[in-house]
Amino acid sequence: MVDRYRRTSLRALALVSALVTLASKPVLARQDATFLQESYLTPPPEIERIITAPRHENVALENLSPDGRFMLHNVTTGLPTLEDYSKPYHLLGGMFIDPRGNRRRIFTVGTGIGFDLISPADGRRVEIRAPAGTKASTPQWSPDGKSLAYLVHDRDATHIYVADVRTGRARRVTRTPVLATLVTYNLLAAQHGFSTVVESPYRWTADGRTIITVLVPDNRGAAPTPPQTPQHPRIKVAREGTNKLRTFPSLLEDQYQRDLFTYYSTGQLAAIEVRNGKVTKIGRPALINKIDPAPRGGYIRVTLVREPFSNIVPIHRYGTVEEVWDRSGKTLVTLKETFLDEGGKKQTSKIRPKTNLTWRPDGEGFHFVERVPDRELKERGLATEQKTDSAGRPPRRDRLVQWLPPFDSTSMREIYLHDGPLSSVEYTRDPNLLILNYAGTYSALWLDEPDTTYLILDREQGNPANSDRVTLMRHPDYFGARMVRISRDGGSVYLSWTSYSEDPFNEAPRSYIDRLDIRTGERVRVFESAADAHEELVAALDDDFEKFVLSRESPTTVKDYYLVERENGREERLTNNIDHTPEITAAERRMLVITRRDGFKFRAWVTLPADYRPGTRLPALFWFYPREFENQKDYDNRFDRYNKNRFRTVHPLRSVTILTRAGYAVVEPDAPIVGPKGRMNDTYLSDLMHNLAAVIDELDRQEIIDRDRLAIGGHSYGAFSTVNALIHTPFFRAGIAGAGNFNRTLTPFGFQRESRTLWEARDTYLTMTPLLYAERMQGALLLYHGLDDQNVGTNPMNSDFLFRALNGLGKNVVLYMYPHEDHGFRARESILDLWARWISWLDEHVKNAGQPGAEEPKAEVAEATG
Repeated sequence: MVDRYRRTSLRALALVSALVTLASKPVLARQDATFLQESYLTPPPEIERIITAPRHENVALENLSPDGRFMLHNVTTGLPTLEDYSKPYHLLGGMFIDPRGNRRRIFTVGTGIGFDLISPADGRRVEIRAPAGTKASTPQWSPDGKSLAYLVHDRDATHIYVADVRTGRARRVTRTPVLATLVTYNLLAAQHGFSTVVESPYRWTADGRTIITVLVPDNRGAAPTPPQTPQHPRIKVAREGTNKLRTFPSLLEDQYQRDLFTYYSTGQLAAIEVRNGKVTKIGRPALINKIDPAPRGGYIRVTLVREPFSNIVPIHRYGTVEEVWDRSGKTLVTLKETFLDEGGKKQTSKIRPKTNLTWRPDGEGFHFVERVPDRELKERGLATEQKTDSAGRPPRRDRLVQWLPPFDSTSMREIYLHDGPLSSVEYTRDPNLLILNYAGTYSALWLDEPDTTYLILDREQGNPANSDRVTLMRHPDYFGARMVRISRDGGSVYLSWTSYSEDPFNEAPRSYIDRLDIRTGERVRVFESAADAHEELVAALDDDFEKFVLSRESPTTVKDYYLVERENGREERLTNNIDHTPEITAAERRMLVITRRDGFKFRAWVTLPADYRPGTRLPALFWFYPREFENQKDYDNRFDRYNKNRFRTVHPLRSVTILTRAGYAVVEPDAPIVGPKGRMNDTYLSDLMHNLAAVIDELDRQEIIDRDRLAIGGHSYGAFSTVNALIHTPFFRAGIAGAGNFNRTLTPFGFQRESRTLWEARDTYLTMTPLLYAERMQGALLLYHGLDDQNVGTNPMNSDFLFRALNGLGKNVVLYMYPHEDHGFRARESILDLWARWISWLDEHVKNAGQPGAEEPKAEVAEATG
């Protein structure tokens, strides 16, 4: 029944689309239109004020000092500038590098200028500021909380400064600049699409006397220069096996780029004495990606990137080796190695990584978890005749092992033998009390009672109904060791979870913290969030939760922070944050439940101007991003964690609700693409059409929109779907498509949740490719793209080639390519310019449609969903 409906509706929509295409012709843009000017523009004042609102002045309390005396607030100057983004940089294997500053560009374009240290106890504030004309980032408390280290970035270098927490006075402790490039690049995060994650390029030792960091090597010579004459053609060689690689950007294409990467990534590991700045070099310069010093600083766990490099995958797929060095730089042991991953057959290491390998907080080497060999169990008389456990798994016993220098096979000592499997072990401030974890089931063990464990959490029975997994409250990581918080008397731990309603749109989630007596299992509630606001515990100021800091917000109240005294319930407000865009907060927002003709229900959010009068039909922009689901339940489940009590923050670029200030209704519909697992996209076009038709019908019925003055837009996959909507539906006079892919043959090994290849689902790929149907496009299209887009699959050539096609076909299209911008735009000038052009474009082609000189809508458009 559903399939027949889809086929029938597709034929009807295709007929209407063809009629409109034949009946209309492109409306040529006025030559004096704002969107045609060749300069960086600013939008109308009421829009510019929202974009540039001083949100950065609001205080966010985070990062409690180890002694609990201060919380940290990063002080910034707001949006970064195009001037900073325009400073010279290299783009090497997915990493932006500022060659002058020997750091990643993310530091150069940052807007941090210092830190405010705020006492939650009495509100006292200590200001720490970077020197004039410089920037500050990446703060770290000293282990005792008496000092704060941070990076200062001037035009030519990055240095480490240390400030006295009492006075805020700071001094520079490095003479040679820090090399803040590869060592700040989180390879694992980049592998999962988060290339802007920043790792700190320095670490304190436990005594607070030394900082371990990576410096620019001495006498490294001049940077490589490009050859005037090419030394060789660019060569790519197929690897053995099937290599289903994604379309990675910015690869190291030739020897010059490989030399650049090596030059700007090779650093000198060093120990800096904080008191006098004395430098002790550790080993030889190397491609250091990660440093993890032991608490006492005598040994350093170092991860190196190693050759060969690649011209078909980015640096996060290069090989690595993880070693332990002593303070002379001698390699004591190799812990782990990975190999260059170019797809196809994987090379495996002979080194078996140790489970949960972590520095012990007491500084006495590592600990790790390992399975005890069956042979050893027999020799020790611990073997069992049981063949499988209750879950059908082979019986096993794991142990916690201490590994001391020199980290060889003779320096291991069994600390605890567990009757069963272990995933990890965590510490508490009591060295005798350990927390054992196996796949989410936690138990406590006192080492002086090795035969008794106390169940804290059972992964199968410990969660309240409709809640997230219950977690243990922890202190911040201490040299990689996770420290579970225990009560002052050492006998209790704290459990945290959030409960969710079966009706999340009417009842918001609530957070809880319980104190659990380890030996008796008794639980006492110490925190329960409000029902009418969103509250989160930010920091406990003592181990008995007598005082703690929480944040509170609501749909109409911006987030603020409060000191709470649990015993008497007294609260003290610590911040006075401001809603800098009340006109958007005050705008009416409605959530609609839409029913498609096939019975599928989904949601759409409509935001109306603050002065909206019921019954007024407005021009509207639809802004959307389709997602794939297997069925109605799969779609409904995405709202399980919906929180109606959160404040509606306004982002300078992503919050399209800003357009309500220009007189538009802003419609943000879900666009569910529904089908069997692995074949959802077979119904992409029909679902896209009927989603939009159903939303338009409902908004028309409610007399909210003028269906003759509609636009559609989206970013990334939303841009791809915007162009498809302009091609395959007759509903929209204009579109805005940013940083999209418009040719699915350029992503032949999958995209979004499409796991089939082009050759396995040829018809689906081609049907979804808007470039192949560009001659059918209706309305006027504004394209924009960042010239340095690093997102996999959205190379800027997508927008360029679509523009060429539409221009050749006589369609009404403009394209804006923004220098120095990535997949998401950051520079103040770029964001303001986009808004100026969007509003001019929409006013020309949508709001003022029907005015003299504009084309009248065709009857077929109005009847399309009637």
